[in-house]
Amino acid sequence: MKKLEVRKNTYYDSVTLMIISKEVKTVDGVNEALVGMGTDLNQELVKNLHLAAPGFEEVTANDFFVAADCDSDEAFAAAVAKVDELLSKKASKGKSDYFPPTLEGALKVNPDLNMAIISVPGRHAAGVAQSCLDHNINVMLFSDNVTIEEEKELKENAAAKELLMMGPDCGTAIINHVPLAFANVVKSGDIGMVCASGTGAQEVSCIIDQLGGGISQLLGTGGRDLRREIGGIMMKLCLDALINDPKTKVIAMVSKPPAPEIAAQILDQAAAGGKPVVVCFIGGDPTEIEKRGLVAACSLEDCAHKAVALSKGETPETFDTFSMGVQQAEQMAAAEVAKMAPTQKYIRGLYTGGTLCDEAMKLLIGELDHIQSNIPLNPEDNLENARTAASVRHTFLDFGDDAFTVGRPHPMIDPSLRAERVVQEASDPEAAVILVDCVIGYGSHEDPAADLADAIRAAKTEASKNGRHLAIVASVCGTEGDPQSRSATQMKLADAGAIVLPTNAQATRFAQLILRRL
Repeated sequence: MKKLEVRKNTYYDSVTLMIISKEVKTVDGVNEALVGMGTDLNQELVKNLHLAAPGFEEVTANDFFVAADCDSDEAFAAAVAKVDELLSKKASKGKSDYFPPTLEGALKVNPDLNMAIISVPGRHAAGVAQSCLDHNINVMLFSDNVTIEEEKELKENAAAKELLMMGPDCGTAIINHVPLAFANVVKSGDIGMVCASGTGAQEVSCIIDQLGGGISQLLGTGGRDLRREIGGIMMKLCLDALINDPKTKVIAMVSKPPAPEIAAQILDQAAAGGKPVVVCFIGGDPTEIEKRGLVAACSLEDCAHKAVALSKGETPETFDTFSMGVQQAEQMAAAEVAKMAPTQKYIRGLYTGGTLCDEAMKLLIGELDHIQSNIPLNPEDNLENARTAASVRHTFLDFGDDAFTVGRPHPMIDPSLRAERVVQEASDPEAAVILVDCVIGYGSHEDPAADLADAIRAAKTEASKNGRHLAIVASVCGTEGDPQSRSATQMKLADAGAIVLPTNAQATRFAQLILRRL
């Protein structure tokens, strides 16, 4: 039976409700359920899931609803009770009894507010961001689906006021040692970062922490900032802020390769700033960087090593090897290959971090020529309908891409879809290596390793039943200080049968060693 409960003019954020939807589906007697606000997208999802009960046509975007297909009234009552329990738990974690529903209300409570984090549907996001800028409030815009024209206008307006306009689609920042959105617990220090990449920022900052360095500020720009249409407006402003920040001794810049003319402007600005700068344009040509006296990094890990070296007053050296040593890595790779069947010859990369997926592909592409992906390096390698399509030869998937997140939380929040794909890949007789990341920290799932570890066990068992040995190679992006703990997360994955390497770059190189022996 289809059942519906509506609470008029009641608001909860979409991420919270997506997570609650997943939990409600586990209630006995509940076959399918969706908990959400009555947005156009959610209304469409309700219809697609065949959950539209009488009265649903009257639900508005301002209304909270629980829609379910249940075996009985009792099951629906239990589902609603579960929703209320989870909402109550969420509320109890807050530090305030009052959460203003509007910007104006928030300013009445605290007139000195100077930073806003915005996560609303994309079509409303630009207007909310502009309201914050009008009140001289710096913005971190987590929302995506903002037009590039809106982004340019917002950033021009922000720059005119010397305000931060981080985003849209900005997932990571650390301001004055306060982690925002997806971020990690890292030591305070003298390395400032400006990044057009969320998980790239996380990977570099976490490795800096592991190497004994620390972060002064970590500023995000959003992934499109360095496109020709935007012109690097926020990268330039953030770079200038770090150049003038007395706490920042060394600067690290992380991005995919910018448009050439934009890259030239930013690199010239960095070179004129008077501080050591490490530049990691993932997959980019280091020549333009080095000829300006800046330090080029060949990977996110290399960027961290070089930034820490400069912070210590040492000469930076390229790190493109294994922490365990090359000889041991080669021996381990040979041992994996010795157990594989003749049919096994391809890598499958399954990532929750888009930049980590991109980095892995760029480290491998020179050797593999073609890698199928939903974020392909070459248009001809685009994997259509990636959510449902089977992998083709070498295939790398970014589960944070729009194809996988419509109606679902980001995979760093809900890792279940990626976990399912790990098991699915194990049934392919041509799969030899599965590469996975596990991103922990604030904003991420409270225990992302649990689902992944179960999937690893199931995948390895499936392969073994069919006379194959599957190498699952993992890396953890995080620190010991994170709520989930880096070492505890690594141990869970290793106990499940994964080969756990210290970084994404090392995990990728290890997969490459295996490939060379197949």
